[in-house]
Amino acid sequence: MADLYAALADATRRAILDELTDRDGQTLFELCARLTMKHGLGSTRQAISQHLDVLQQAGLVKTKREGRYKFHYLDTSPLTEIVNRWSIKT
Repeated sequence: MADLYAALADATRRAILDELTDRDGQTLFELCARLTMKHGLGSTRQAISQHLDVLQQAGLVKTKREGRYKFHYLDTSPLTEIVNRWSIKT
């Protein structure tokens, strides 16, 4: 669970998750363009790729390779652990 908190602690990674929420299944190029245009982030493709690796290790992003393209998808299932941990049972 520590990986999950560490992944969510960074503002750039949260912006990536926001972008995948708006439009799931994006390539690295698409994500970089949208982060620059919508969030004003001037990060390099390599930096965004490293952020995606952290999100993938935390289980928040899944990837699927189709030919020479790699698509990134949001997976919110790890967040249910956080919600269930502090949910009030009635």
